[in-house]
Amino acid sequence: MTEQRRSFNSVKRIVVKVGSSSIAYSTGKLNLFQIESLVRQLSDLHNQGKDVLLVTSGAIGTGAGRLGLAGRPRTIPAKQAAAAVGQGILMHIYEKFFSEYGVTAGQVLLTREDFSDRRRFLNARNTLHALLQFGVIPVINENDTIAVDEIKLGENDTLSALVAGLVDAELLVLLSDIQGLYTADPRQDPDACLIREVAEITPEIESLAGGAGSKLGTGGMATKISAVRIAAHSGVSTVLACADEKDIILKVATGEQVGTVFWPVGNKLENRKQWIAYSAAVCGKIRIDEGAATALVKQGKSLLPSGITGVEGLFEMGGTVSIVGPDNQEIARGITSYSSAEIEQIKGAQTKEISLILGHKDYDEIVHRNNMVLNL
Repeated sequence: MTEQRRSFNSVKRIVVKVGSSSIAYSTGKLNLFQIESLVRQLSDLHNQGKDVLLVTSGAIGTGAGRLGLAGRPRTIPAKQAAAAVGQGILMHIYEKFFSEYGVTAGQVLLTREDFSDRRRFLNARNTLHALLQFGVIPVINENDTIAVDEIKLGENDTLSALVAGLVDAELLVLLSDIQGLYTADPRQDPDACLIREVAEITPEIESLAGGAGSKLGTGGMATKISAVRIAAHSGVSTVLACADEKDIILKVATGEQVGTVFWPVGNKLENRKQWIAYSAAVCGKIRIDEGAATALVKQGKSLLPSGITGVEGLFEMGGTVSIVGPDNQEIARGITSYSSAEIEQIKGAQTKEISLILGHKDYDEIVHRNNMVLNL
């Protein structure tokens, strides 16, 4: 890998994600020195004319610290209560530090539903673009106070990757308490070596992912690799680096050989297909035969009723479905042109028979290839 290739000097839009363990002590109290350093670096990038977005964890841990709890709460109500207390504290600190550098910050709280619903997805996109146009640094977190499912997931790595795709960012920086991706867990294996560059997320790379990190956060290397995959298919380069290293964000931005860089794939998914693949809520399943699977995967065809063998779930036209092959493995996801009840009636039929069976035919295809994303 050349130094020139690693340089991100020309990058105009950057998303930085920081984990709980990077901005808080094990007591749950905020690490003000670390937060000030983070804000100073982001403000400097902002002053260079770059668009900067911060995805921050820490609300639940901060709230737990203020409430005097030992570690992260275990029950959903306790987590929601801690988040309600911690989110205000966290944002107050960010606003205080950003204002000292003459930068305006704006709080944005998102839930998975803001990505899974297409209208809310576009609203969130428009809001973030407007904030950037006004010269604001969005400070983004999951709305843990109300989002039960998000609390169960408990990590912001995926959120940061979705945000990077949402705003068409060029670089995602995942800051953690580890230097990058290693050949083994460096905390257990002294011979572990840092991997400087990853061109593709292979099964071997996935096997290097370990479990969760500190007791205040729940995101581990596995969630980061999953986030990297989303970013890569959105055309975003990702750097995984250690938050404790001095001026780490500025070092990444200028192309220093720090952390692990994950390069995007060659064929970037368009915004709509990013949404289908990673954000849309799957509301049903369509089972297809071997012939249809071959047509989809190898020939780039649309899904016709003749290749369908079964339907699971209840959904209307426009719902996002999982398309499953005869081996019970997901082949693709797509937006369906017919409801589950209609597909049940026309499965296995020829296209010309659709109007005879249903009394109408709005589309030839059950899922058009333009509304479909193959399994990534």
